Amino acid sequence: MLITVDELAAALAGPVPPAVLDVRWVLGRTDGRERYAEAHIPGAVYVDLDAELSGPPSAAEGRHPLPTEAALQEAARRWGVRADRPVVVYDGGGNYAAARAWWLLRHGGLADVRILDGALPAWIAAGHATAAGEETPEPGDVEIRFGALPVLGIDDVAGFEGALIDARAPERYRGETEPIDPVAGHIPGALNLPSTGNVDERGFFHAPETLRARFEPAAAHDARIAAYCGSGVFASHAVAALAIAGHEAALYPGSWSQWSNDPSRPVATGDADDERITPGV
Repeated sequence: MLITVDELAAALAGPVPPAVLDVRWVLGRTDGRERYAEAHIPGAVYVDLDAELSGPPSAAEGRHPLPTEAALQEAARRWGVRADRPVVVYDGGGNYAAARAWWLLRHGGLADVRILDGALPAWIAAGHATAAGEETPEPGDVEIRFGALPVLGIDDVAGFEGALIDARAPERYRGETEPIDPVAGHIPGALNLPSTGNVDERGFFHAPETLRARFEPAAAHDARIAAYCGSGVFASHAVAALAIAGHEAALYPGSWSQWSNDPSRPVATGDADDERITPGV
């Protein structure tokens, strides 16, 4: 599910080059398209995470709910994605946003979707050329049908029997701060394994054996695994890292942005071994 920069360069020079998607997105910034236009992998198409990899935000559904099948199919065809062509996704570093595209396209039925390990910084560090401006690919023909990967709704999470991973920063998990959502804390019983720990200091995913050790508390006794974060983006990164480690995990797309907007849901604060639970209404 990963591809190296040299493998991508060779594939782009081959007879059936992959569709390459640039998912330049960082929470709190709106300059993704501008940064893409300054420098991107030649042939890569810009993907807008907020507008194309998400549905309309709402308190009821969360900040980044899943798009509809029809909306994602229209966007993917606009990106030049074809049924008989591999797809490679990357972003500006860490692949946190790119993992959202990986997860959605895999969930939509595409089998060959890979994440560029190390993302754009690795491509540049290896000496590969970049392009500027916009790319306009030939329209694709892909058909999107959701259901290939497991998904949880808010009620599924409330009754989930397994290991639930909270992929946010520790201080948000503990309820010490909450800069975005209306209530601070976490879903009761969740384990805090921030997605930032899935990659090394250069933005490369850790080796499978390292990730297996990291997720061992969640995978113990063959437990079912699910992941959430603030709005379902970084949780996709957790699902990708779990897949590298050999574990299938469900995604809770609504994540904390949905859960915390429902006053009937209980909220926990503190560490996992000393969490304090406030019952919902």
